[in-house]
Amino acid sequence: MKTINLAFLLFVVLAGCMHQDKSISPPSASSTLSHPQPEDPYLWLEEVTGERSLAWVADQNRVSTNRLTKDGGFDPLRKRLLAIYDSKEKLALPYKRASYYYNFWRDDVHVRGIWRRTSPEEYRKDKPSWETVLDLDALSATEKENWVWKGSSMLFPKYERALISLSRGGADATVTREYDVVGKQFVQDGFILPEAKSDVTWRDIDTVYVGTDFGPGSLTTSGYARVIKEWKRGTPLSSAKALFEGQPGDVAVGAAVDHDHGHTYEWISRAITFFSNESFLRQGDQWVKIEKPADAELGTFGDQLLIRLRTDWPIDGKTYPAGALLSAPLQDYLQGKRDLAVVFEPGPRKSLDNYGRTKNYLLINELDNVKSRLYSLKWENHQWSRQAIPAPEFGSLWINAVVEEESDEFFLGATDFLTPSSLKMGVIGKPELQQLKSSPAFFEANGLEVSQHEATSKDGTRIPYFQVSRTHAARSGPTPTLLTAYGGFEVSITPYYNSDVGAAWLEAGNVYVVANIRGGGEFGPPWHQAAVKQNRQNAYDDFAAVAEDLHRRKVTSPRHLGIMGGSNGGLLVGVAFTQHPELYRAVVCSVPLLDMSRYHTLLAGASWMGEYGDPTKSEEWAFLSKYSPYQNVQPGRTYPHILFTTSTRDDRVHPGHARKMMAKMSAQGHPGLLYYENTEGGHAGAADDKQHAFMSALEFTFLRQELE
Repeated sequence: MKTINLAFLLFVVLAGCMHQDKSISPPSASSTLSHPQPEDPYLWLEEVTGERSLAWVADQNRVSTNRLTKDGGFDPLRKRLLAIYDSKEKLALPYKRASYYYNFWRDDVHVRGIWRRTSPEEYRKDKPSWETVLDLDALSATEKENWVWKGSSMLFPKYERALISLSRGGADATVTREYDVVGKQFVQDGFILPEAKSDVTWRDIDTVYVGTDFGPGSLTTSGYARVIKEWKRGTPLSSAKALFEGQPGDVAVGAAVDHDHGHTYEWISRAITFFSNESFLRQGDQWVKIEKPADAELGTFGDQLLIRLRTDWPIDGKTYPAGALLSAPLQDYLQGKRDLAVVFEPGPRKSLDNYGRTKNYLLINELDNVKSRLYSLKWENHQWSRQAIPAPEFGSLWINAVVEEESDEFFLGATDFLTPSSLKMGVIGKPELQQLKSSPAFFEANGLEVSQHEATSKDGTRIPYFQVSRTHAARSGPTPTLLTAYGGFEVSITPYYNSDVGAAWLEAGNVYVVANIRGGGEFGPPWHQAAVKQNRQNAYDDFAAVAEDLHRRKVTSPRHLGIMGGSNGGLLVGVAFTQHPELYRAVVCSVPLLDMSRYHTLLAGASWMGEYGDPTKSEEWAFLSKYSPYQNVQPGRTYPHILFTTSTRDDRVHPGHARKMMAKMSAQGHPGLLYYENTEGGHAGAADDKQHAFMSALEFTFLRQELE
């Protein structure tokens, strides 16, 4: 089911939380700001592929690898992690198209991966036989490109054609090419888009909606499509018909086609900010704007319009709360009627994680104090009836229809910190669940337990966190502990099986902690909005409160506490060590935002001003400047030891953030600093399993050296 919004940009959050062949020519440090800024001596490090910059990166990489890879534990850990990532026994999650189950797969033989398929009957076997549809290793060798898979969009209803997105080195920018799934070859003279951050979707076999880099003026300041066009087969892209144009200051515009219970809904969405948008529905040759709260998200279920609220909505004498999911007959709604029904109503510690649909039911996944609860809802007699779906009581769950149009069958995935991910199949209305597949255990969990605790933040708010540790670890004295969180973009962090952490950290008797701080979505939109813009400090106070609670409970001590975060989480740990260096010993800061005075000028940064604020406005720089790590790191102050990691190919969060912070702190004379930049990988940091294993082994070797 498609929700009509552009939140996909978070993980095209950050999410949570975006390629560039040419070097960036950065503006001067003060040219875009209304407030005075001292000259930045490290601006040259924002030149991504500049000769001087890459020489600096090579020097830093040499220092970090010399120290960490020569550690006696590094190579055994790297090999073990690579064996986990390449395991042929790991869970292969399928999705059904026509009569096949499809899956994208990597292992030691298929380093870049294969797109493959099998029958539902074959999939149920212990060792199913798979048919390769596209071999990315073979393609990369033939075309002499370092292709990374970024997904496929198959043409409904026969699914014989696909639009395949491929990235050079893992960047967000992709090349899109039409593929013949039956003939297993790219379509000569088919739909082909050159490298860009494109938005493309099928309308029919001969038509696509496309937003891409059409030339000067066609992109937003965030680097995404500003124009949506209708492109016909056999015609040049330059002749495609323009349908919609957003404003240069928008985040992006995008199009979607949703086939829903016999209806075909064609949408254009204009993301004004990351959290506000306008939605337009095609009616004949007209695009009709849907009246709604600016920050509400839209979806459909048959002939019902679904409206998911981010803020309270007062209408017709009644106020619907933020976090609610509402429905209304679509055609009546278009005619101005507001006959709204409540599909989901949030509670103080209950939120809507996500929703989907089968042939006859709407599927709801709730979070109740960060624990998943599943329900099916049916629309009958002008109201929604609701029943619980049998599922494991603890851990994180996800649920998807096998095929929305065909049946009420669903896939149900389950995982938690100590239980490997499993996949079951069920049918709405039947209590039995059929076990399909399960990932093997990749670390020894005997003697480990999961507990949930609460810390009290600076303003009195209760902040939940999960602790994974040896039984009664709190009574055994200070233990090396790794604390992580995200705290942004309404992204919820729920329990999950993390083989890296298990194999590299927990098996050694160490403690792992995941904090559900404000800024996330664990308790719905209000939990997120409590840490947006001028309220951002709440997230950082929450994180510090969890660290202090771990010290208070004698789980660990400042000498043994490490923190780790990436992307928005990288900003989080950057603020943590600059505001409260006394709480931590070691920091892993990955693909981070750190210079909040310039983040909006770098790559996709402008798209996140709805989350952080606009540093060109004095009143917003006033709060940004108080926590921006790059501006607040000081000489003469004692900081934890830090490993910065990033990627040259990250075209979402600019590698200049990590580069400049490392250079500045080194110049200030702070000890214990390491830096590693992968030349591939994009925002994910690694383009294949070998790179992933190497990066993870660097990080956990650093943490072990510092904390044990």
